[in-house]
Amino acid sequence: MKLEVSVRKDFGTFRIEADFSLSGNRCGIFGPSGSGKSTLVHMLAGLLKPDRGRITLADRPLFDAARGINLPPEERRIGVVFQHAHLFPHMNVRRNLLYGWQRTPAAERRIEPAALIEVLNLGSLLERRVGSLSGGEQQRVALGRTVLACPRLILMDEPLTGLDQDLKYQIIPYLKKVFSEFDMPLLFISHSLQEMQLMTDEVLVFEKGSLQQRLPAENLARRHLVTGARGYANLLTLVEPRPHGDLWRYRWGETELILTEPGLAGDNLFELGSKDITLFKGRPEATSARNILACRVTSI
Repeated sequence: MKLEVSVRKDFGTFRIEADFSLSGNRCGIFGPSGSGKSTLVHMLAGLLKPDRGRITLADRPLFDAARGINLPPEERRIGVVFQHAHLFPHMNVRRNLLYGWQRTPAAERRIEPAALIEVLNLGSLLERRVGSLSGGEQQRVALGRTVLACPRLILMDEPLTGLDQDLKYQIIPYLKKVFSEFDMPLLFISHSLQEMQLMTDEVLVFEKGSLQQRLPAENLARRHLVTGARGYANLLTLVEPRPHGDLWRYRWGETELILTEPGLAGDNLFELGSKDITLFKGRPEATSARNILACRVTSI
């Protein structure tokens, strides 16, 4: 994938400005809410017209203000998966999946529906109405529908934000498998450091409407805190995950922490939200918490 972007969009006193080029297949855009990430997605997809600049994908101009070019979304060959699945409620899962594939010229079909259905584990859901699906199942169907349309690029705009932690961990392996097996270019947008580490190789950091940094995904956690619905979150680097009954034990400095999720090889980033912490003046006698650490509070 070769994506070149140089655009500007003004909303009163707030300006969104982006100037970058990407050539990798696993790229991310990271930043807090209100930083301009979703607006940039809308401009790339053709849902919002920039005030000036140009956008090219695989050397094909999608938007060029100087030349009067502004291709409509259906001609850009860019697929978008949003936070909400936006499935067709009057169709079952099978018809949703095949909607884009049937409208893609035969010469451009690079993926067989049966292969993708197997990778996403959707075979048992094909005849079900989408309204009966869980949030994670709906996102898998939305991803499958987008991939089967064989776009040149897939934009995923906060696709996991509406899911609880358990569902996130269920769907991420499917996402990784799809983009690995079918070699589909991905631009993944999120405010989660953990999602960036798992889904991307290179990250563009946006703040206050403009690009601030560009760095490898593994370096992102060393430089940033994340702000989300759970409040400010700090990051712990945990290593050496080992089974501990139904849980997992990680080494953290000179001590250990017990978590519910299995780890990856190498360093693992753990987002510790402010609402995940309970303070006690002394060691609690009755609590379900498995990680009890002595600490000193320097400020709140």
